[in-house]
Amino acid sequence: MIESRIYKALAIVLKRKNYREKDRIITGFTKEYGKIRLIARGVRRINSRRAPFLEIFSQVAIVAHRGKVFDSISEAQGISDFGLLRQDLKKVGIAYLLCELVDALLAEKQEHRDVYGLLLRALNSLNTKGTSRLHQTGRKFALELLWDLGFLPRGHVLRGSILQDFIENITEKRLCSPKLIRQLFNT
Repeated sequence: MIESRIYKALAIVLKRKNYREKDRIITGFTKEYGKIRLIARGVRRINSRRAPFLEIFSQVAIVAHRGKVFDSISEAQGISDFGLLRQDLKKVGIAYLLCELVDALLAEKQEHRDVYGLLLRALNSLNTKGTSRLHQTGRKFALELLWDLGFLPRGHVLRGSILQDFIENITEKRLCSPKLIRQLFNT
């Protein structure tokens, strides 16, 4: 079967990195294609129409063209920017944790529909007015992710620094967001 050079997908933006003078590399997580890295050309220009939609933990509909190194985003339309979430710094910290976990634990270009649904539900949960149990949202998401990916037997529960150490042992690198979350919750 021949793959089309152009494809459409719903993506959740996990991270972004400035590239050259006017471009940005976007790591997105899609239901159909898994974690993908895309280049958004010209998105750092002041008059870019795609820039507002390609912010971290936004859900966007994209049209992309396959490339040799990076697929290129030609169109981006916002689906949800999780506006209530962005108004609370503690919720933002938890959302960064969710995105960092998905980025660290998933390989590129492997379909994970269940993980996509898990991430979307967690972001929608954070996008409500309540602020209680934010730590539990992050911990519950991390455990569900580990269970779904087979890193941990279903029902086996790890807590606190043991959970963080377990994830860092799998990824072989330190997580950045737990330190941010501790700072936010201790202020």
